[in-house]
This record gives sequence, C-alpha cells and structure tokens, in this order.
Amino acid sequence: MDTTLEAAAPLTGSELARLDAYWRAANYLTVGQIYLMTNPLLREPLRREHIKPRLLGHWGTSPGLNLLYAHLNRAIGMRDLNAILVTGPGHGGPAIVANTWLEGTYSELYPSVSRDEAGMARLFRQFSFPGGIPSHVAAEVPGSIHEGGELGYSLMHAYGAAFDNPDLLVACVIGDGEAETGPLQGSWLSNVFNNPARDGAVLPILHLNGYKIANPAVLDRIPREDLLAILRGYGYRPYVVEGDQAEAVHQGLAAAFDRALDDIAAIQRHARTTGEAVRPRWPVIVMRTPKGWTGPKRVDGRQVEGTFHAHQVPLDGVRRNDEHLRQLEQWLRSYRPEELFDATGAPVEEIAALAPRGDRRMSANPHANGGTVLRDLVLPDYRTYGVEVTRPGDPRSEATRMLGGWLRDVIRANPDRFRLFGPDEVASNRLDPVFEATDRRFLAERRENDEHLGVDGQIVEVLSEHLCEGWLEGYLLTGRHGIFTSYEAFIHVVDSMVNQHAKWLKVTRGIPWRRPIASLNYLLSSHVWRQDHNGFSHQDPGFIDHVVNKRAEVVRVYLPPDTNTLLSTMDHCLRSRHYINVVIAGKQPAPSWLTMDEAILHCRRGLGIWEWASTDEGAAPDVVLACAGNVPTMETLAAADLLHRHLPGLKVRVVNVVDLMRLQPDSEHPHGLLDTQFDTVFTTDRPVIFAFHGYPSLIHRLTYRRTNHKNIHVRGYKEEGTTTTPFDMVMLNDLDRYHLVIDVIDRVPALRTRAAHLRQAMVDARQRCRDHTRRYGEDAPEITDWRWDPESVTNP
Repeated sequence: MDTTLEAAAPLTGSELARLDAYWRAANYLTVGQIYLMTNPLLREPLRREHIKPRLLGHWGTSPGLNLLYAHLNRAIGMRDLNAILVTGPGHGGPAIVANTWLEGTYSELYPSVSRDEAGMARLFRQFSFPGGIPSHVAAEVPGSIHEGGELGYSLMHAYGAAFDNPDLLVACVIGDGEAETGPLQGSWLSNVFNNPARDGAVLPILHLNGYKIANPAVLDRIPREDLLAILRGYGYRPYVVEGDQAEAVHQGLAAAFDRALDDIAAIQRHARTTGEAVRPRWPVIVMRTPKGWTGPKRVDGRQVEGTFHAHQVPLDGVRRNDEHLRQLEQWLRSYRPEELFDATGAPVEEIAALAPRGDRRMSANPHANGGTVLRDLVLPDYRTYGVEVTRPGDPRSEATRMLGGWLRDVIRANPDRFRLFGPDEVASNRLDPVFEATDRRFLAERRENDEHLGVDGQIVEVLSEHLCEGWLEGYLLTGRHGIFTSYEAFIHVVDSMVNQHAKWLKVTRGIPWRRPIASLNYLLSSHVWRQDHNGFSHQDPGFIDHVVNKRAEVVRVYLPPDTNTLLSTMDHCLRSRHYINVVIAGKQPAPSWLTMDEAILHCRRGLGIWEWASTDEGAAPDVVLACAGNVPTMETLAAADLLHRHLPGLKVRVVNVVDLMRLQPDSEHPHGLLDTQFDTVFTTDRPVIFAFHGYPSLIHRLTYRRTNHKNIHVRGYKEEGTTTTPFDMVMLNDLDRYHLVIDVIDRVPALRTRAAHLRQAMVDARQRCRDHTRRYGEDAPEITDWRWDPESVTNP
C-alpha cells in the first residue's frame, strides 16, 4: 500500500537537530562554492571583492540533494549499508562536492583542500573557476560514477551498478526534468532484469521541485494519482514525502527511508532464503520540496524560491548591486555557520559524526571507483575456437557464430563479472552459442513457448540501445566486464552516450586516485554491406566516424576480416583497460583468409602486406590495393585475382588493415605508424586503391598528413543502398571488384592505354551482374562461386 509519510516522526529531537545541522552545513558549503573566492566563514562583513567575477552553478536542485545525502548517511550508519549514490541532476555538483568535503573524503584525495578554513577557501574558489573543477558531478568528484550533465541515464547506470553486486545499495536521485526524457522513461523497466537473489538493490528517488530551466516539470503538474499510477504500473511501491517545513520533511523522509530499506531487506531476504527469484515490487521515494529551498525567497520583487528563477544563480548581480550583496550575506548567515564549523573551519563533531566511516562513506565506496575492485576475466584460449584454414579463403565460416562459441565459455568461466548486452539481437548477430551456457535475464512473466529466458541469465536483452549502453556503463564503472552487441546502423542511438563515456575515460586518465576500468566493447554486426535484405534504413557505417572524433588515447576501431582475426581481436579487447573498443564483424558465411597463427601476427601488426596475395616481391609495386573490413577485403582480393590473371606483369601489393588507428601518424594516436613505416607499406608515390568498410572521407581524414596522401583513392559507402543482393549492394557504391580493377587501370599511368580492353570488360561485367540480379533475384554464379586461387599469383 502506498503511503504518504509526512506525519511520521521516527527521529528523536537530537537526531533531528543533527540532521538539520548537517543539511545546513552542506547548503552553506554549496552556496559558498557558487559565490565566494575568499572570506569563507564570513569572519568579516561580505564585500564585493570576496565574490567571484563569474557566477556559475546550479542552486535549484542542490538543497534537495543535500537533504537526501544527509538522510542516506543516517541510514548507512544505522544499518551498516554498502551504498553509493547516483545523482541524476548532475548540475547539483556543488552539493555533492560539499558532502564529500564534510565526510572527509575530498580532503583525503585532494590534501590541499583540507578540512579547515584554508581548505574551505580553496573548495569555494576552485568551483567553476579557471583551473578548478567543473560545475557538474564530474569524474573529479569522489563517489561519482555518473556525470549527469546530460540528462536521462541515471537510473540505467544505477541498475548496471547493481547487477551482480548482491551487497550493494544504489540510491539514485532522478530530477523531475530528467524524468521527462525517453531513456529515463525506459529505465523504470530495469527492474524486470534485476534479480533480488544475486543482484544488488536500486532505490530510485524521484525529486520533484517543480521546474526545469524555464518551464514547469511535467511530472510535478500531472495529478498525483496519475504519477503514482505510473510508478505502480512500472512495478514500484511509491512512498511520498512533500512539504516546505524542514522539521516535517525531515521526519517524513526519515520514515520513507526506513520503510523503503525495510522493504528491500525483506525482498532480498525472501529471495535468498527461498530461492524464489520473482519480480518484486521495489520501493521508490517521491520527494516534493521547493526548488531552491532555503535560498532567497524574492529578488528584485520577483519570487525566486519555488520557481524556475532558482534554477541557477538566484542573485546574479552581487558584485554590482548592493541589495544583492546584502541578500547574499543574509542568505549565507541564515545557515548559522558559527554553529556548524569550529574555530579552525572544520565541521563540528556533531556534524562529522553523522557521516559513515571509511569505505562506508558513499564518497569513498570502492564500487564508485570500479578499478579498485576490478578482477581480471578468466579467458579460455581463443586459439582453440578458430577455423582450420587449409588455404586462403577456405573454409567459409560465420565469424560471429564462431566467436559465440568462445563467448559461451567466457560466460561459464565468469558468472559474476561478465555480461553480454544487446537490443534483441544476440541471436540475430549469430552469437547464439552463448545460450548453451546461460539464458536471457528476465523476471517478468515467462510462458511455455519462450526460449532461453531465466532469472539468472548473463545475457541482458531489451529493445533499447539506451538501456543496453547505460547498464553496461554502470556495470563497467563498478568493476565488471561486458560487451554490447548491436546492428551497426542502430548503434547511432547511443552516439551521445558514448560521447559522455569517452569524456569520462579521458578525464579519469588524469586523476591519480581513479583506477582504470574494463574497456567498453562494442561488437557491431549485421553491418552495412550485408543489410541487403533489410534495405537502406539499416545501412549506415558512420559510428566509426563518430568514435574516431574522440580523444585518441581512449578509442580503438578494429575491422577483422575473418573468423580467426575476430577471435584474436575480441580476446585483446576483453583484456584491455580504459578504452572504447569498436569491433565490426560479419555474421554471414564468408571466406577465412588466415590461419590462427597468421591472424594473431596480423592483429598484432594492426595492418600488413598479405604476401600470398601480392606480386611485388623484391620490387616496388605498381599499385597498392588496401582494404579494411570483411566485405571490402573479399572484393579487394577478387580484384587482385582479376589483375593477376589479366595483367600478369603488374606488380600488385595487397595490404589489409585490422586496426584502423594504425593509419594515423604516431603523433596523433598511440597506435599510429611512423611516417617511415607508413611510407614503406603504402609507398611515397604509387597509387593506392583503398576499399573501406565505411565512409571514404574517414580514410582521408586519417591519412591526410601522409606523404602519399594525394595518391590514395578510397572506395566505401556513399549512401547508396536498398533491398537487393549482396553484390549489387557493393556495386551500388562502386566498391565491387570490377570497379576496383577499373580504378587501378585509371590510376596506373602505364595501363591507361594498354588495358583499355580489360577496362571495357570490367564495365561489361558490372552490367552483366546487375542484369542477372534483376532477372533472377540473386547474384551471378561468377560472384557466388568465386574462390581465391593461389595459382593466380604463382602462375598468372
């Protein structure tokens, strides 16, 4: 039964006074960070020179965050909870920083910001100040796993943190503006995938303060019963706390936490003692308090507290307006700082005692610094899962299906620290061998004809790329490992989320106390060149371009051309730390080019000359045929085969690229080749015909500084596609073998006249193949039956 708890009174008088004092101290520190450069304890009357010249920060959500932090500390102390806090309203950065300083963690990690008056002055000055710290709950903030500057992802991060963390409580504050976003709306259903027997608990706290930047918050304006019906419909039991009188709200919030935590303990106790893992009705707290509570009520005759005017800086003219300066001093002194901090500037014992000790502090919890609890995966020897290549191109195999066999055993060996996330595409991407080891996690109703659904599954599938991304991020940030598999075209849904994670990785590389976490691994299949059956809407390789824009030290892009290189690549990715790895692989039957030993060596190189496909041994090539991606590799080798047969004197060098970042100079990316190495492979003056998986412009971006860039001609996807055959798809984009041969003839000066007959034959072959598809609905036998013939190289 849902309960409004404002009439409850579980706090004694001394407990209430301690909580209120802590809240006032946190509010004081929050306001000080927004406004003050000096005079942190108001030892003298406030003057304009004490004020920052640029006033930045968000006050409106901060008093609510401070209130919740204080009450969570009370609960942690009473129950010895292992808890972290995810702060959805990330703009409330000064509030969370204030609490980490009150707890002592901030000063432990940043000794110059000590718990005294001098440290308080540094705390205030650094906030949103050049050379200081950001205004959000950023990576620099102890205890944070969620930056929150971009709204919508708090609850999914919280659930990701709780998966396979049975002793962890993740409190998640959801701002009422954030609650309007699509990703957050989808996040409520995360409880369908949270098993109370083996996962931790998430306690969502919906904070309604009525307004966003300049508009009312929708959930605050709909009828109360509608809001509660929404939460009940998502499977939660809401507890409501509301008011603008501090004592009543303190009592109500303490009662709400007591009831919610009792519920969680009962749910977990039942599941763990009976073995019954059914979807319970988890608690959620709804707290409605005024925006900017305890701040200025009116400024310049206009109401501020309880309106959107309190969102950022309520008094923005303090350095030029005497009345604003007076109001600011009155506001700061209303918290009675002389009662909160001792003569040295440290929090008084009454306040310090409310904070938990050691790792029980939310700001010091090891799970919020996931690298400290990260354990290596137990990885089976991937070399035993490959295909036996008898000669280049044989046998044909489904790369991702073979990878699925290896991942099956990765899952078996790591039941508590590895998960595979995907939007209903694990089987479609041919990874279904994993279901021999585990099920899809699902705690809602299961029916007789369902397949591979179970309460303990390590596969988490939901038709939301946002949720898959957010869950995996939360899982990684708290010290575990995983893979996100998706159709290539639709991974763009999380473009903005990968931006934020890349920024987190970049920043944390420079924070000494942050330990590296497991890499964020994307496995993209059902890619652009084999979406011929789904059509134009499913054809987009541009995620590579998006990722390459990020900082070089955190991004890696791999295009393994066959099964064995995919296995070697994924083993490397799962062993790596603190990267974003994008791996693009085919799922359809395709040639296997390299033996396992060859594949390992090739992947270590990142790119290399395939001698067995080249005819330039001992001499400079006439042309370089380069390729990246499984389909471009096949078309390149087929083009090389044609050239070997029809132009036997032509010296052809075939180069395959697995690690795309090898194309950049070493000054731009850690994997980049030295110019001398690049020139050795790609020459300084010979034409390079590059068949690329994605948009051609990316190769030009990566190589524009290279000596031979003017001679690099790239074929790739150029936004031509439809529902058609696989070979017609590459022809539509001029990536086919015949067009690659034409490119060679057009760009090797010696061939422009003497190969005219072959050029015409290639044009005719393209037309013949197109006519065949239009007549028969399938590719011509000369395409489907083509196999690499080693004798075309040795005996052209």
